[in-house]
Amino acid sequence: TVTAFGSFRFVIKGSLAGAAVYMAYDQGLLGSGMQGAEALKKAQAALPPAIQEWTSYIGWEVRTLPPTPKFDFSPSDSWNKGVQTVMSALSVAPTRACEYTVEGWKYVKDLVK
Repeated sequence: TVTAFGSFRFVIKGSLAGAAVYMAYDQGLLGSGMQGAEALKKAQAALPPAIQEWTSYIGWEVRTLPPTPKFDFSPSDSWNKGVQTVMSALSVAPTRACEYTVEGWKYVKDLVK
């Protein structure tokens, strides 16, 4: 049985999930690699002031914040490297399969002797 509370929780969770997807799309995280890199730069620039504002709002005193980590990471470069690696593996797959087949037959022949 579905209670009113259970359906209310479902609506709340669905709304939060939809809002998260919308925010990710709106900020460019679901776009190209270049859009993702720009969104990461924006987040790195906005994070320290946001933390400072939040801590002052709840009454915590933060004298100094540690510097935000610097990421030397390009999503587009990583994506391109991954695609190149996969394509390289696929291009040598037939040759490797033949080599492994020859080695396998040789091993079986040695076992039978």
